[in-house]
Amino acid sequence: MLLWLTNWLSQYFNPFHIFGSYVTVRALMAALSALIISLFMGKSVIRWLTNMQIGQVVRDDGPQTHLVKKNTPTMGGCLIIFSIIIAILLWAKLSSPFIWVLLFVLVSFGLIGFLDDFLKLVLRHPKGLKAKYKYLMQSAFALVAMVWIYWLLNSYMDFSLSIPFSKNLSIPLGFGVIVLGYFVIVGSSNAVNLTDGLDGLAILPIVLVASGLGIYAYVITNSAFAGHLLFDYMSNVGIEELVVFCAAIAGAGFGFLWFNAYPADVFMGDVGSLALGAILGTVAIIIRQELVFFIMGFLFVMETVSVILQVGSYKLRKKRIFKMAPLHHHFELKGWSETKVVVRFWILTVIFVLIGLAALKVR
Repeated sequence: MLLWLTNWLSQYFNPFHIFGSYVTVRALMAALSALIISLFMGKSVIRWLTNMQIGQVVRDDGPQTHLVKKNTPTMGGCLIIFSIIIAILLWAKLSSPFIWVLLFVLVSFGLIGFLDDFLKLVLRHPKGLKAKYKYLMQSAFALVAMVWIYWLLNSYMDFSLSIPFSKNLSIPLGFGVIVLGYFVIVGSSNAVNLTDGLDGLAILPIVLVASGLGIYAYVITNSAFAGHLLFDYMSNVGIEELVVFCAAIAGAGFGFLWFNAYPADVFMGDVGSLALGAILGTVAIIIRQELVFFIMGFLFVMETVSVILQVGSYKLRKKRIFKMAPLHHHFELKGWSETKVVVRFWILTVIFVLIGLAALKVR
């Protein structure tokens, strides 16, 4: 572990102390490490997935331009998860219990996605993991994570739902935070999964939202700001390590985008989207910014709502609201090119993240 090594070296060469003393330095190193690992291993992972014939399955009823994507290697999310884990083990303070909560969520939801992808792509099971089993596993892991978080934070705070753009307004939750957190984790996991339908569409919003949440985690645990945000307790319980974790997500995401940009050489698959969506939700819960996360990740909300409305409308009225759901396919069928849809959705995410960050200024 490089953090341990730098702490030891600081006894003999003082400049090394910056790695242990400044979370920003470790966050930058975690991002850089995850980026390099992802870039360095990317071609080898793609080659292995190709040799194993783990290729994308394309919907027959989707845009015809997607037919060329058939058999493009998928399950590239394994590369993202591996890069994040190595970066965290190198640069995070493993004494923080929240690092282990996040690693648990990352690995457990990644395993659900891996199982789903494995059944569909390797064993050629048409629908992969049955929805009821997938939801049951997601629910179990989300509840374990929430009970863990509640146990870690309960002695430090009275749980409440923080209202963005207000200084003191909040809604007391108490034990109900476990229920809220459960829906945030499971909901964000599935929302990111639905968004991951075009080359590069999901990964950059994941990076942007993770970066925005990382900024929140830094501000609320920094002594210069914490008093104004009424989060002084967080500077003493290891939550600052979430800054390192968010940075690792961003670094690994950028590395993956190198290979996932149009035309994609690899897709992340459910193993990546389910895990990364769950991680973003978990970070938001720990720093008590669920509504800010809702704003920053509004692209994921739009995609999910489009599916809900489409299914509901067809069942009730036998009519479709959109040409196709999720929403990105609707715009493709309206004539937008894939890259135009992706870039415009990226721009929307930048706007949503900036709106979320603006709430910091109000506080």
